[in-house]
Amino acid sequence: MLRYRTLPVTPFQQNCSIVWCDRTMKGAVIDPGGELDRIVEAARVLGVTLEAIWLTHAHIDHAGGAGELARRLALPIVGPHPGDQFWIDGLAEQSRMFGFAPAEPFTPARWLHDGDTVTLGEETLAVRHCPGHTPGHVVFHSPGAQRAFVGDVLFAGSIGRTDFPGGNHQQLIDSIVQRLWPMGGETVFIPGHGPESTFGRERQGNPYVGGT
Repeated sequence: MLRYRTLPVTPFQQNCSIVWCDRTMKGAVIDPGGELDRIVEAARVLGVTLEAIWLTHAHIDHAGGAGELARRLALPIVGPHPGDQFWIDGLAEQSRMFGFAPAEPFTPARWLHDGDTVTLGEETLAVRHCPGHTPGHVVFHSPGAQRAFVGDVLFAGSIGRTDFPGGNHQQLIDSIVQRLWPMGGETVFIPGHGPESTFGRERQGNPYVGGT
């Protein structure tokens, strides 16, 4: 079974998740934006052997710690989609703009595309490309666990911003309706910020996408 533990990190309280296969205890870190010592210690306490870093997108609060963590633990960085290359190239500027510690540059070991899969031990998650918040945003979905790690595509009661470079409101709505809703109303999603919710709950009551 897929297990996970979510740690809010950075001044933006970004939801970094440690995910793992409970049979093998092999795991990954999704969106290590910062506070790397906390993340590493949490994995140690959980008994999880980290094998990869997965990125939903390359905004500083999600990807700012990826380069350093990859270097420290010799981990491959997987994702996001190539559409976010310009955000990766601009991490140093993002660091200065938002008052973060300087982000180490990195090149993903593997870019992700719609329909790809990623594995942890005996667990496989599907990858969906969900542009709109950023051009290269991806989502990780575990049908077996009925969980989806959606970054900044969708929140409890809200949706991702589209006023950053490369953002597109209609693309974001299309990503939610065409890529997230088919995962099922009972699926619990872990957003990039704030509390968890279900797709069914948001499809009914979210003021931005309710009734879609």
